[in-house]
Amino acid sequence: MPAIPNDFMPLTVVQVVFSCLTSKLNIMRKFLYFLVSSLPIILLIGGCGQFNFPTDFKLPQQQTQGLSTAEVIIGLKEALTVGASNSVGFASKTDGFYKNPLLFLPFPPEAIKVKNTLEAAGLNKPVNNFILSLNRAAEDASKRALPIFKDAILDMTITDAMGILKGNETAATEYLKAKTTNQLKAEFTPVVRQSIAKVDVTSYWNPIATNYNRLTLLTGGELVNPNLEEYITEKTIDGLFTLIAKEEVLIRKDPAARITDILRKVFAEQ
Repeated sequence: MPAIPNDFMPLTVVQVVFSCLTSKLNIMRKFLYFLVSSLPIILLIGGCGQFNFPTDFKLPQQQTQGLSTAEVIIGLKEALTVGASNSVGFASKTDGFYKNPLLFLPFPPEAIKVKNTLEAAGLNKPVNNFILSLNRAAEDASKRALPIFKDAILDMTITDAMGILKGNETAATEYLKAKTTNQLKAEFTPVVRQSIAKVDVTSYWNPIATNYNRLTLLTGGELVNPNLEEYITEKTIDGLFTLIAKEEVLIRKDPAARITDILRKVFAEQ
């Protein structure tokens, strides 16, 4: 029986088993390589079914804010400045006081008996001339008021401003009057004194006093000599605040009176 070559020797059981294991390991190695290399794609595809990307994503809208404190203060100061400017312009013109029932300065009440006595004696002209001079002094003094008002307006605080914004229709005027009346009197008195001298009020008062003395000489009546500076000062300041209050009410109620952007913004928010 001829010899069988070694190349054709039948495989032993061990060799067969080893060969099968090697082949399976190669297949598993290729599968694992494929699995690992495909994992990102698999996860992405698989994950899309679980995670929903927003299709209506929007940037957050800017929050609408109200008036800033700075805007409130600027707006109220501007309202008072506009009101003061208009008021001074009106009051300081000829007949601004004399022909305006709201501002008219009558004969000083504490000297009313002087007026009555002279008119009863038919001396109406000196009385009327004196009254006119009082009003002319107030009109002239008003020309100097605006810088005083503007300086006072600059001192408004945050607390003042917020209270005024939600206050009554003349809250800003009341604030200005409360804060500045004493200062205005102190600064306004010399202005009025100059105005009295300019329109020569005393030249109209002196004949009245002389005539009154003559008429009351027999009765022993005492001459009444009112403080004309104080009277004109107080009445002028009161008149100006009356006009400023009217301007404030107009700005608060009438959009057409809000002549600047900041006034329109501040008072539209009320």
